[in-house]
Amino acid sequence: MRINLHKLGKRYNYEWIFRNLTYTFEADSSYAILGHNGSGKSTLLTIISGHNLYSEGTIEYLQQDKPIAPEAAYRYLSLTAPYLELVEEFTLQEMLAFHTRFKPLRGQLTQEQLTERMGLVKARHKFVKDFSSGMKQRLKLGLAIYSESPLLLLDEPTTNLDQEGIAWYQEHIAQNKKNRLIIVGSNIEHEYSFCDHRLHITDFHPRK
Repeated sequence: MRINLHKLGKRYNYEWIFRNLTYTFEADSSYAILGHNGSGKSTLLTIISGHNLYSEGTIEYLQQDKPIAPEAAYRYLSLTAPYLELVEEFTLQEMLAFHTRFKPLRGQLTQEQLTERMGLVKARHKFVKDFSSGMKQRLKLGLAIYSESPLLLLDEPTTNLDQEGIAWYQEHIAQNKKNRLIIVGSNIEHEYSFCDHRLHITDFHPRK
C-alpha cells in the first residue's frame, strides 16, 4: 500500500496543527512520525486512518497502484492507540472471535495461536475489563500486528508495557514487517528503532 499526502493541513478552530504536508509513504517500508507531545503525531495518524478529517489538501491511497476510495481505506488498515477502547464486556475468546469476523489474521493464524503469541493463554476465559493495563495493550497490539492488513498504524505502541512487554512488541513487529506499510507515531526510541524513515511533524508547523 502507498499513501500520498499533498499539502495536507489540519486546524482546530483557528489554530493550525500542521500545514503544507506533502509526503509519500511507500509500500513495504516503515516510518516514524516524530515530535514532542501535542505536536500533531496522533492527529496525523487519525487522519490517515480515517478517524479524523483534514482541513485542507488531499490524501491518496493506492493498493498495488490501484486507487482506494478514502471511505474504504479502513478495510486495508489496522490501528492501535491509547485512546482506542476494547469491548470490555467480552472475554478474550469472544474478543478474538468478534475481531476476526471483520479482519482475518495473517498467515492463516488461528485464534488459539494468536492467544499463545500474545502470552494470554491463561486469560482466554477472562473478561477484558478484568485485564491489567499491560494485558490490554498487548491485546491491542496483537490484534493490530496479526491482522491481515497491508497498512499498520501504531500510536505510542508501548504505552502501559513493562520491559518484558516492550521486548515482546519489538520481537513481534520485527516478525510481521514483511509486505506491509508501517507508520509509528512516537517520541520514544524503542518504539520506532526498526523504522526505515523519519518524518518530523514539527517541520510542518505553521511559522508564527
